[in-house]
Amino acid sequence: MKKKDAIALIVAFLVLIIILLLPNPDLLPLVGQRALAVLAFAVILWVTEAVSYPVSAVMIVSLLAVLIGISPTIDDPSIVYKTGTGLSMAVSGFSSAAVLLVGGALVLSTAMEITGLHKRIALFIMSKVGTKPGALVIGTIIVSFVLALFVPSATARAGTLVPILLGIIAAFGLAKQSKLAALLMITAVQSISIWNIGIKTAAAQNMVALGFMKEAFDQDVTWGQWFLYAAPWAVIMSVVLYFVMVNLIKPNMQDIQENISIQDQLNALGKMTAKEWRLISIAMLLLISWAIEGILHPFDSTTVTIIAVAVMLTPAIGIFTWKEVQAKVPWGTLIVFATGISLGLVLLNTEGATWLSSNSFEILGVAGLPLVLMIAVLALFNILIHLGFASATSLASAFIPIVIALVGSMEPTSFNGPGLVLIMQFVISFGFLLPVSAPQNMLAYGTGTFTLKQFIKSGVPLTVIGYLLIILFSATYWQWVGLL
Repeated sequence: MKKKDAIALIVAFLVLIIILLLPNPDLLPLVGQRALAVLAFAVILWVTEAVSYPVSAVMIVSLLAVLIGISPTIDDPSIVYKTGTGLSMAVSGFSSAAVLLVGGALVLSTAMEITGLHKRIALFIMSKVGTKPGALVIGTIIVSFVLALFVPSATARAGTLVPILLGIIAAFGLAKQSKLAALLMITAVQSISIWNIGIKTAAAQNMVALGFMKEAFDQDVTWGQWFLYAAPWAVIMSVVLYFVMVNLIKPNMQDIQENISIQDQLNALGKMTAKEWRLISIAMLLLISWAIEGILHPFDSTTVTIIAVAVMLTPAIGIFTWKEVQAKVPWGTLIVFATGISLGLVLLNTEGATWLSSNSFEILGVAGLPLVLMIAVLALFNILIHLGFASATSLASAFIPIVIALVGSMEPTSFNGPGLVLIMQFVISFGFLLPVSAPQNMLAYGTGTFTLKQFIKSGVPLTVIGYLLIILFSATYWQWVGLL
């Protein structure tokens, strides 16, 4: 273990102990204080990455089970919860339908990887847009959008795009440190972040927020509703991204070979296999089912996704065997995801989130602000604290319950509370500023194709414009379509 990681782990435990030993504030149940202590412990681990995320998940569940188990209940302080109840609360997120949806989507992503279909789709699109820098930027953005429809992991989408873009750079006869390499690589990861917001199933952190909203408001957001709300913002931001990138980095293409052919790479994949055709059919039916959920059929996104997984695993008509799947699905991601939901639910159910919300946002005077100004302040706060989080899933687990508590304390209100929570979830996916702001950024940064300075130069205008668009949409479009 590295020295800095050991120090961070010790600090996390010290903060945990200090909060546990502090006098219990008024209006905060003792179990809520202990839940907040675990939150502080978790945030330090997530921000410093002192241990891996799956390891942090096991530690969080263990602490919650013990600390809740020895705490007096809210209804009757003479009775303690006991560790059995504490453990049930600590793993409550594992029973969330959102976890199944993410798991099913990860299996779909695995199917894309096993068949190579994701690479074929990406190369096909790139082969059609041309080889000029501006065209390649457009192609990269389009590929990012198309993959976001079917691949629920930003890191997995980056893992698909990065090798393809490196292949294109090499085919041009350019070094990895060339301006074209920087242009395409930064475009790819910034576009991935944009469409994490535009599409419900594009990112696991979206499912975290929806899990909390389902628990708090007994409301769900269909795939089509999410697309109606967020896709227009993402489309505008994709156009902004294009102009930012082509003006930020201008490769000198005069000496580059003109006989470059992405088509050659596509041809090297050979003809479409029967499994690829079956996967395309399943994926398209799944996408259509998501889009018309609640309109032409009564099945929710999770149910149709699990059905699709069952079909893909069925012998003869399926795509793969369970043995192939279990080796490739990142099960640690699911554990972290479910633990994040569990922690958020514990914060809500022990009133820890309510107390933290009322005290932290009261200092900012958020509750008394007009709606659009409130969103502006919360979104800015969200963007700033994101600088400390490498995982949007972790940030959603820590921040969304606090926003839900704020909304709950303000009701009845003249606006749609769940809508405000959803907008804050959109902002959580802002990973534009730094390479460490999102895993896909770090994956691309590791290729050495761009510098920190180049990334920040793209990230600052994208963050500012994205933030201003959030405010503009809150004042206009989102009110028109009923989100607020």
